[in-house]
Amino acid sequence: MRFTKITIISSRKPSLNDINEQLQWFGGTLGLFGIRDRDKSCFRIFIELVKNLKVDEPISSDELAEKTGLSRGTVIHHVNKLMRSGIVTSERTGYQLKVDKLEDLVNIIKDNVDRAFENLTHVAKDLDKKLGL
Repeated sequence: MRFTKITIISSRKPSLNDINEQLQWFGGTLGLFGIRDRDKSCFRIFIELVKNLKVDEPISSDELAEKTGLSRGTVIHHVNKLMRSGIVTSERTGYQLKVDKLEDLVNIIKDNVDRAFENLTHVAKDLDKKLGL
């Protein structure tokens, strides 16, 4: 069975003037960057993947490490987290976001969340019936 971990964190929307702040809020709201990510390494990798949307080719872990100044091991750790969240895909030559635009990314996540809640609702109804509730 394949799992996708989806975390949504509600927080105050940032100023529309600062694109860096908006990107941090965007990824943070999707639960991509945890409080343990003090050096913003996952954020830096996410930014490189977003920049790479214009190229439309996968980017290797070595390239990500070079562009972010992180070790390849750190890059792999965070890319795996992004893959578990369902937003990054692994290709033979590297990694890339699953979408061409960030709006499409939100729609994919919304569809996954909707499907998860539909499944929860069906199981809850079945459990209520079996429990006589």
